[in-house]
Amino acid sequence: MTGFRKNMIKAAVVAGGLLAGCTSALAFGAIAVNDSQGTAAHEVGYGVGWGSTKKEAERNAMRECLSAGNDDCEVAVWFETCGAYAGDRVKYGIGWGSTLREAERNALDDCPNCKIVVSDCQ
Repeated sequence: MTGFRKNMIKAAVVAGGLLAGCTSALAFGAIAVNDSQGTAAHEVGYGVGWGSTKKEAERNAMRECLSAGNDDCEVAVWFETCGAYAGDRVKYGIGWGSTLREAERNALDDCPNCKIVVSDCQ
């Protein structure tokens, strides 16, 4: 093997190692909702936000919820990979997980007769 080729292979291994150690710049997500008792799932207002910290994700979710025309938003759930919010006219459920399906299942386990209002993943 030539010196040039060895150096290229070393560079590729180092670059691969660096990329493997990288994480998303947006490490957290959050869902803020405008929901009150008596509100049907399809009427719930919400916003989803992302950030490099939990607080930044929550702040961005609140901003999105309010900018969508909702007047009374609260952060319902924050998550690192996927999150979900489910609701009906009386209760709500939240969930998170490593997949969208897992987050939604956890939200519905938290509120069995609810419908998924919003769910998202990074």
